[in-house]
Amino acid sequence: MITCMYDSVCITNRQLCENDFFEQIKKVSDLRPFAIILREKDVTTQVYEEMALETLKICNQRNVKCILHTFYDVAIKLNVDAIHMPLDKLRNMSSEDKKRFKIIGTSCHSLEDVKEAEMLGCSYIIAGHIFQTQCKPGLKGRGLEFLREVVNRSDIPVYAIGGINMCNKEKVLECGAAKVCMMSEFMKI
Repeated sequence: MITCMYDSVCITNRQLCENDFFEQIKKVSDLRPFAIILREKDVTTQVYEEMALETLKICNQRNVKCILHTFYDVAIKLNVDAIHMPLDKLRNMSSEDKKRFKIIGTSCHSLEDVKEAEMLGCSYIIAGHIFQTQCKPGLKGRGLEFLREVVNRSDIPVYAIGGINMCNKEKVLECGAAKVCMMSEFMKI
């Protein structure tokens, strides 16, 4: 049985859940991950806001950080201080909007992305994908050497993503990743 997961970040994907999504969020938050990133970017703003309200309620009850994803207008409206933005959307976010957040993250797939994320004011980056994953079929993972290089060149914490599970997460942490991000591992427990 999985115990405290403070070295891990849950990335949500309701389509992977075999049960009710919010019941899954409760199960995940009971494991005490470092954070849950609500990454349901294929829904409307209204649906995302409804999902965010319930997810925030669950996370707050269990003292787990909830980071909203992409919908920064919803995060501002709900007074959430943490946002994860795709890099292309982060580039277009105003400095005024960025100031509303204590934590800003983005995903990086190259060393150039890492440096840009730092210049754009990110608090952390998610580097990936490290191993081959079902989410990106046919795409080979960038590997642990890529992760080591990103960690060594980054001035902010690096979280790793992509094909990470309970069996290989220690190898990822040994490369210097501050946290590991897992989707399937959390959405299917």
